[in-house]
Amino acid sequence: MKVSTTNRIPRALALPGLTARLMIAVALVGLSAAACDVHSLAGPGALARITVAPDVTLAINATQQFIAVGQDAEGTVIPISPIWSINSGGGAIDNAGLFTAGTVPGVYTATVQAAAGGKMGSATVTVIVGALATIEVAPDPQTLAASSTQQFTAVGKDAGGNIVAILPEWSVVASGGSISTGGLFTAGTVAGTFTNTVEANIGSVSGFATVVVTVVASPQPTIDLGAAATHSLLAGSTFTCVDLGIINADASVWPGSAITGFPPCVITGAVHAADAFAQAAQGALTTAYNQLDVLPCNSTLTSDLGGQTLQPGVHCSLSSQGLTGEMFLDALGDPNAVFVIKAASTLTTATAQVTLLNGAQAANIYWLVGSSATLGTGSAMKGNIIALTSITLLDTTTLLGRALARNGAVTLGTSNVITLP
Repeated sequence: MKVSTTNRIPRALALPGLTARLMIAVALVGLSAAACDVHSLAGPGALARITVAPDVTLAINATQQFIAVGQDAEGTVIPISPIWSINSGGGAIDNAGLFTAGTVPGVYTATVQAAAGGKMGSATVTVIVGALATIEVAPDPQTLAASSTQQFTAVGKDAGGNIVAILPEWSVVASGGSISTGGLFTAGTVAGTFTNTVEANIGSVSGFATVVVTVVASPQPTIDLGAAATHSLLAGSTFTCVDLGIINADASVWPGSAITGFPPCVITGAVHAADAFAQAAQGALTTAYNQLDVLPCNSTLTSDLGGQTLQPGVHCSLSSQGLTGEMFLDALGDPNAVFVIKAASTLTTATAQVTLLNGAQAANIYWLVGSSATLGTGSAMKGNIIALTSITLLDTTTLLGRALARNGAVTLGTSNVITLP
């Protein structure tokens, strides 16, 4: 039997719900496309949040550029012009978001803030101690007796005054003593103020402390010049003068007898040569020399006394002693203070000047010379120069004191003046 095919196509198209479903699918696709087109045309949504970056750790005074990013609810970036501020300290920020860390270490939570369109974002800053900027050495100044000790300490700080842990290298840069690797200082035996002598160093950063060394003087020695006390000049072999010299007291020679240059040079006191008066003076000089020679030393001298200040006491050189320029003798207010300066061999001055401070008296100064003394041209010396061998005064040298030589000659140049103190 034949079946008609006339209505097949219409029936297929009329299956229940098929047409409706096709129409809904097409409509949904159209709506979705339309929605996408509308969003792209309208741009991002309203500002929903601001993110500030980075959370950062900075040393004091360091800088960091912060960035603020605005976004809508769907995360689309929105251009903003934020207003920057600091909420909880830690530093300062400029209008462009450049942050400068402060000087107080700490964690500053949500301190950097950016605000725009009623929204705000923040970032946290951790401030840490900065690089070493200074070293403080203590105690400063410190007064120490000769040969005593003092433990010094060094504290490192950054630019904000925060403590930085350090292990410094210790040294002594201006004399006055010595120091260990751990900062234990031992005072020397030379009295004086040693400015900025203790140094603690790390790289290019150093700290300093001043040390004042005091010498406790022995009881004031009593030196008896006896018959030599009336003399400005006393020689063992001879004394001579070139021209224009003035001896303002007695002048004697024993056991020698030669005296030359007087006149034209002048002696205002008595003159004795190889007689009992001169012999008695030399005997007294020998006694005084021996008294001075056995006095114990309170300090050891450097090779040149120029620029130094000595206090009362017995100061000894282990070999030759020099004096270039000015030195100071400080009696500390005691006009009876005695200064004994011993030179194991020679004493040589060069345009020297001895300045007396706080009551020091030329009569109480004794220069004990183990061989010979030469007072350089133009020197202005003070005190009693007692030499085992000879004493020479070069041109224009003056002496407020005495030139007393045990065995050798006393020789004057031109325009020398010796005056009793």
